[in-house]
Amino acid sequence: MYLAAPCMVTMGMCIVAVDVRGRSFKILANIEITDKCSGVIFAHGSRFGGHSLFIKDKKLCYVYNFLGIMPEQRYVSGELKPGKNTVGMEFIREKAGEHFESIGTMKLYVNNQEVASGPMRTQAGKFTLTGDGLCVGWDSGDAVSQMYKTPGDFTGGTIFGVAVSIGKDQYLDLEKEAQRLMADSIVSL
Repeated sequence: MYLAAPCMVTMGMCIVAVDVRGRSFKILANIEITDKCSGVIFAHGSRFGGHSLFIKDKKLCYVYNFLGIMPEQRYVSGELKPGKNTVGMEFIREKAGEHFESIGTMKLYVNNQEVASGPMRTQAGKFTLTGDGLCVGWDSGDAVSQMYKTPGDFTGGTIFGVAVSIGKDQYLDLEKEAQRLMADSIVSL
């Protein structure tokens, strides 16, 4: 499991960001929101390929941008309720495609309830030539999605932590896990 908090700097994919290529993965975030909340929770990559979890129009959105090829793969929840929420997504890889891309099913979650799902494909290569980085609470450089403009700052709420898992980890209280890791001065990214 890889844990990140909004206070961390942008991390390039080539160096320390979690590599989700060719595998199943999950992204979970513990947030507290108001009815005016919007912006990027998690973004990795750019308009040339990447993925982003964000809030727009009071709805949780996940976009996977496959090499910048339109249309974007978009998954959207119903309206979120203000307060503390655990939000996230899960990609379950089922097979490799003709060009070695991963093909599977994506599920979007709010408070452990599936709120959207559908087929998804993920790219085999890196998101950008320069590894546009992993961001929490904003998106650097080019926006991953056409649904928002950079920097897409997260406003009207608090992000307590974001975790990306490539294993078979069960649900964890990310806020408590972040506090434990910070207390131990061990952050694995």
